[in-house]
Amino acid sequence: MHREMSKATDKREGSLEAPTRNAIAWQTNEFYDDASLHKELERVFDICHGCRRCFNLCNAFPTLFDAVDSSESMELDTVPKAVFWDVVDHCYLCDMCYMSKCPYVPPHEWNVDFPHLMLRAKATRFKKQGASTRDKILSATDKVGRFAGIPIVAQAVNAGNRSKVGRKILEKTLGVHRDAPVPAYHSKSARKRLKSRVGPSGNYGDTATATDATRGRVVLFSSCYGNRNMPSLAEDLVAVYEHNGIPVALASREVCCGMPKLELGDLDAVKHAKDANIPQLLDWVSRGWDIVTPVPSCTLMFKQELPLMFPDDPDVRKVREAMFDPFEYLMLRHRAGQMKTEFRNRLGKVSYQVPCHLRVQNIGLKTRDILALVPDTEFEIIERCSGHDGTYAVKKEFHDISKKIARPVINKVREGASDHFISDCPMAAEQIAQELDTHEAGNPMSLLRSAYGI
Repeated sequence: MHREMSKATDKREGSLEAPTRNAIAWQTNEFYDDASLHKELERVFDICHGCRRCFNLCNAFPTLFDAVDSSESMELDTVPKAVFWDVVDHCYLCDMCYMSKCPYVPPHEWNVDFPHLMLRAKATRFKKQGASTRDKILSATDKVGRFAGIPIVAQAVNAGNRSKVGRKILEKTLGVHRDAPVPAYHSKSARKRLKSRVGPSGNYGDTATATDATRGRVVLFSSCYGNRNMPSLAEDLVAVYEHNGIPVALASREVCCGMPKLELGDLDAVKHAKDANIPQLLDWVSRGWDIVTPVPSCTLMFKQELPLMFPDDPDVRKVREAMFDPFEYLMLRHRAGQMKTEFRNRLGKVSYQVPCHLRVQNIGLKTRDILALVPDTEFEIIERCSGHDGTYAVKKEFHDISKKIARPVINKVREGASDHFISDCPMAAEQIAQELDTHEAGNPMSLLRSAYGI
């Protein structure tokens, strides 16, 4: 087997073909069939055991390899089947194994898609067993945000989250680790702050200048986090875009992109979110607008996961084609000569953690490239996982492991003696900054706004 794997690896490495992705057949009966699922888990886990390239990406692979190495035969056949679910639980669908490490992804004949196999396992378990109260609450970002956004409730929730007693209670009742960074809630959300921009008659002007790659006007999908937890994400983006002559509007309605429910395996809830968001966004696209969202996971959801779940839906494809990472969009504008490069303030040295869900979009380091336009700016690029990964880092049973995953990033920032630490993912930034005495969690759009002095 291992000799065959070596030959297959050599063949794959000699190929110039890019990885491809198969549609997720989540609406078929076989997708949820236990026997079929376990057969595929055994096939893929055996391939992973023989390869082991992904040993340092997350804890899913060490969990598998340690179980194999401590088993009676030191092969997969004597590994307890319960361990398979431990592996599933440690996968947070970052996609890095697929995009950066695995030599057996399609078009290779072995057709290994580890993250989507883990998604299949999560979805099968959710359909047949449901989920814990804790996991349902953590993934219900819209409901929690609406409740926690009530002014008096927001004050109480934020005070409780800052209190040692409150965090101990939260850990005991819900299993949210007492030391995990949890976001604050704002009663005045981003959508309330920018309400004049809602709908086709919003006060966003009409100064758009189209280019070959962009239409020069964007509708902002603010995201749950950008709306309720960190409204400055939306405000900074609007300020920077309008400074560059790009009108920004908001759709009349938006719900969570569906990524938290995807990670839970609740694919029906993902469909409900898709059915709410796609018509709203498609209406703007049909009227000549592009789309940006300030959180990489949301961008990835629209650009990759929804198109793979609904490959025959033309509306999903149209939204995908109009969806951009915010710095990707600015770089396209810059290349067309439509971005201002007169900056009032220097940035100095910047430690920049590149989130996994941004790396797998295969757009390059556009955040770095845009900020590098600011004179006297130096970068330390850190392409390592933060360990936060959705809800993984806040769960009591996974928090310490998440910090271990983040340790190389934390050490890099500490050693870098930089003026700023940033990450495109605000949750990743908080996870890392929590361990730093010298830096706060920074967002690159805020840094660009500061450089403009606006």
